[in-house]
Amino acid sequence: MKICLLGASGSIGQQTLDVISQNPNDFTLVSFSVGARHECIPGILKNNPSVTHIYLQDKKQKDIYQKKYPNVVFYAGDEAYINNLITESDNEMVVNALVGFVGLVPSVTAIENHKKLALANKESLVVGGSYINKLLRKTKGELYPIDSEHSALWKCLIVDNKNVEKLVLTASGGAFRKLSLDELKDVTPEDALKHPTWQMGNKITIDCATMVNKAFELIEAYHLFGYKSDRLGVTLHDESLLHSYVIYKNGSMRGEFNKPDMRNPIKFALYEGNIPFDTIAFNSLEELEDCHFHEFNINRYPLVGLANLVIEQGGNLGATFNASNEVAVHAFLEHKIPFLAIDVIIRKTIDEVKYIKNPNLKSLIATHKKATKIAKRLVRNEDKLW
Repeated sequence: MKICLLGASGSIGQQTLDVISQNPNDFTLVSFSVGARHECIPGILKNNPSVTHIYLQDKKQKDIYQKKYPNVVFYAGDEAYINNLITESDNEMVVNALVGFVGLVPSVTAIENHKKLALANKESLVVGGSYINKLLRKTKGELYPIDSEHSALWKCLIVDNKNVEKLVLTASGGAFRKLSLDELKDVTPEDALKHPTWQMGNKITIDCATMVNKAFELIEAYHLFGYKSDRLGVTLHDESLLHSYVIYKNGSMRGEFNKPDMRNPIKFALYEGNIPFDTIAFNSLEELEDCHFHEFNINRYPLVGLANLVIEQGGNLGATFNASNEVAVHAFLEHKIPFLAIDVIIRKTIDEVKYIKNPNLKSLIATHKKATKIAKRLVRNEDKLW
């Protein structure tokens, strides 16, 4: 399988490179993109001489690399050039490990060009899930989830997809899971980045602390598996060993039990689900020894409730939710707003952006720009939000 890897310098990207290197007879890296961390390019090329196309942000660095590696085609600058990796390199599968809205158009491009898409970019489905599913029905493109929760649910449904009562996503609760809402008033970005079980990028780690990450995953689950919000749930799980589970109508359950290592779902997606895997059957969470579970309290993590709104109303709500969250998280990481202002900015932005019931790609992009502008204004006037 010839692979185009988007986001090679990030956490998922680096672990995808590990999976490719461990399975050289099955996967060949032919193209990849990096953001600002271009210093990883020489190492990737050394380990993957098959690479023909690369994107990086810095135009000046592009010229330097082009002279050093004349047999490789380099793109730089406008993020639209990332799509050239998909259309101009000889790949069969696109691994989208980009973070944020920037991942949407490459996902669309991959499917439009009949590629297999291994998707770690949550925002593609949060913003454009309905649009992407329409494309999947029209093209020969295929989609395989990389998130550990959705990979677990995928495996469980392969084993048994009949008489399903509910799909349940497990959640660690993030760095602040032991704090009350009142205790969150003075937490810092440094506090929020201390995730108890996973090592991830800064943005997604903050999303875990607010549980926006789980809201996004509920929206993803809806678009991936077709179960509406009343048949999707969340359970808090301290150890992150049970990656999600299915409840059947007879009360039995099935889940994936594994250590928190993203290489497992990455490998499963790259192999399109065609490798051996294990799920466990059980009748109650209490049967799982050395694991601690807690009932999910929507009042403690109110932003998760927005997932139900996005699932039920659809349209461009996901685009507004995502854009306002990106702005708010970035502002929090830069110490411009307090932690609890993330919630306020997201909700106020949703109130201000015009709802579009059946958006196309152009209107989704326009919604993102509009919501970003509004959220940035709210950040600047943060002292007036309270």
